[in-house]
Amino acid sequence: MSTEARTATFAHMWAEAVAARDHQAFLLFEGPDGHVAEWTYASFDAQVSRVAAYLVDHGVSSGSSVHLALTNSPTFVAVWLAANRLGAWIVPSDPMGKTPELADHIQRTNPTIGFCAVGRAAVYRAAAPDDMQIVEVDEGDVGMMGFGNVEFADWPHTAPGDRAAVMFTSGTTGRPKGVDITQANYVFAGVTMANAAALTPEDRHIVVLPLFHANAQYYSFASAISAGASVALMHTFSASGFLPQCARHQATVASLFAAPMRMILARGEKTEGVTLRHCWFAQNIADDQYATLVDWFGCRPRQLYGMTETIPAVLTDAADCPRPDSMGFVTSGCQVELHDPHGERTPTGDVGEIVVGGEPGVALFAGYLADPATTDASFRSGWFRTGDRASCDDDGRFFFDGRRTDVLKVAGENVSTVEVESVLSAHPGVLEASVVGAVDDVRDEVPVAFVVAGDPVCPPTVDELLDWCRERLAKAKVPRDITFLDELPRTSVGKIRKFILKEAVS
Repeated sequence: MSTEARTATFAHMWAEAVAARDHQAFLLFEGPDGHVAEWTYASFDAQVSRVAAYLVDHGVSSGSSVHLALTNSPTFVAVWLAANRLGAWIVPSDPMGKTPELADHIQRTNPTIGFCAVGRAAVYRAAAPDDMQIVEVDEGDVGMMGFGNVEFADWPHTAPGDRAAVMFTSGTTGRPKGVDITQANYVFAGVTMANAAALTPEDRHIVVLPLFHANAQYYSFASAISAGASVALMHTFSASGFLPQCARHQATVASLFAAPMRMILARGEKTEGVTLRHCWFAQNIADDQYATLVDWFGCRPRQLYGMTETIPAVLTDAADCPRPDSMGFVTSGCQVELHDPHGERTPTGDVGEIVVGGEPGVALFAGYLADPATTDASFRSGWFRTGDRASCDDDGRFFFDGRRTDVLKVAGENVSTVEVESVLSAHPGVLEASVVGAVDDVRDEVPVAFVVAGDPVCPPTVDELLDWCRERLAKAKVPRDITFLDELPRTSVGKIRKFILKEAVS
């Protein structure tokens, strides 16, 4: 691990980037009305300084928490950077979250001040205690004059181990956990991901995923700041608008999930002027989908694997030979192994649990907020247990095999829901599929599938899909039932909320 990643702070990394790249482009923001605003590193730092003065005037100091329930906006970025430079920490929540979810996050983090959108203020205020300071923000405002004209300059000392954020997991399996992120964590994420993508100051990272999520913070913004690159921030994701946005803003780098990529395939089209040289993506896509994306993007997207807790993507595919079915190799500077249920390394080719090594608070998260028991239980012999399963071949290439909960016991046989999903998704009439387990009186548990048709007007039949599965899967793996949905239930970043599907079959 580099000395920089171990000893630097995110606040210092931002200050160094401003000093080195003051007149270079930092942020371009395309708002809801289509208006585009641009800032250099120096001009945006002036905004950060004004926001910091405002925060200090409202009681924020080192160790304070600042809650954010905002969509992608320059205000989000400025408050994030200002809070971290002050030694405070942010709590980003889904801006579309409901009152109970927001109330849970606020109650568990006790913010000094909170930021929400004007149009969603009623929901936010219902979640906050009466004595909490609340700032209502126009997310399309690029002037940010509500913060005043005074620039803060007396920046306090920040330490690598200082808390910089608490990010709540997306809750695909249950109640979200608060993931404690340090200043050093952001530096390690930025340095590692910039190196993995070979970022240079000439690169521009387009960001369409929500800023409250780790992907946009770790893989896009932190890496751009580390490399002195620029960011084109879109207020929201548009499947039909993504490629025109890439061309319009001359983006060279992107980061997506498989679900948004499938949406681009369904609603977008090849666009002239796209200059992407690199694109990260998470979760597998089918070979034919990948081939079309290569044609449309003009580059070969590279799969990665990471979690909020692992800080950077600890697995990243190589630039010269990426594969759509593989998470790639261990990222330089990271530690990954596959372990069996007893904590022993699995033989090459065998499926095991992905475990990640590293120093907590630097290469790994610092722990779960106010939950030492869960933190301790998530580690074994110094390795963080992800709960995800994979295999690794002789070349060191990793292949995803689902979560521990994605393995069903069907009449005593192990069935991976990921395998069944892959087979269903490969059908030409299927856009995507999700498989969960349902109780069965004879076989204990059986797979059941939920499918979104590629063409809702002319979808394949259930019998057609079952025949497709029977030709490609062992009997135990063929779904007992297939249900068509208009869309799968998802978190705001595209992860499937499988527990909702399981409730439908329980």
